[in-house]
Amino acid sequence: MDIASLIGLIGAVGMIVGAMISGGGLSPFIDVPSILIVFGGTFFAVMYTAPLPVFLGSFGAMAKAFMPKMKKQKEMIERIVELSAVARKDGMMALEGQEVPDKFFEKGLQLLVDGADEAKLTRQLRQEISAMKSRHAQSQAVVKAWIDIGPAMGMIGTLIGLVLMLGNIEDAKAIGPAMAVALLTTLYGAFLANVLFGPMLTKMEGYTTYEVLYREMVLEGLRNIARGESPRNIQEQMTAGLPPKVQATLQAA
Repeated sequence: MDIASLIGLIGAVGMIVGAMISGGGLSPFIDVPSILIVFGGTFFAVMYTAPLPVFLGSFGAMAKAFMPKMKKQKEMIERIVELSAVARKDGMMALEGQEVPDKFFEKGLQLLVDGADEAKLTRQLRQEISAMKSRHAQSQAVVKAWIDIGPAMGMIGTLIGLVLMLGNIEDAKAIGPAMAVALLTTLYGAFLANVLFGPMLTKMEGYTTYEVLYREMVLEGLRNIARGESPRNIQEQMTAGLPPKVQATLQAA
């Protein structure tokens, strides 16, 4: 569980709801037609932007903003260094069946065991990274559609409310509900874009960046094993871009 995402979302919603309550309660801010226009209309319009499997799969990707499976660079580097020592001592076949932290690492290691040279290893694993980035981009495009379409639906609701208001301007009782639709749809659209999906997209893009970096580090480590580099050299190369505290911890191990 990503505590920052959870606390951030709850805190933002709590501040908004608190301001509503202090202004006279929640009832003035609840309007069924406005909810249908913005939340319902945006849902179906976003569905229109992507194939159904991508649209449905995006909800699982959104959940990862709150429950990401963050892979640990430190553990991966330690394992790369250990495996490099095994390979230098006993050959690549000794890497068969060795435990590794994740599937990408396992696939790369199996390529070495199967006799892949550095060029083939690099080509195949880079294809894996490219495919992962493409999958992530599809889900993130759906989230971006929520951000773009939500406020647009709010504006459509505002125009609907204004039309209703101007069409019944002589009926004082009709002005209030029409104004509620006009204003609340804009509020709901801004809420969707800036409180729910905007921060979520930023978080998802950050996790993609981290995952790409992690996989690039795995690839670099396996390439070094393929070249027969010493464990010490591999560790120094892989930790060069890490924070000093992490470097010190790995060097002390």
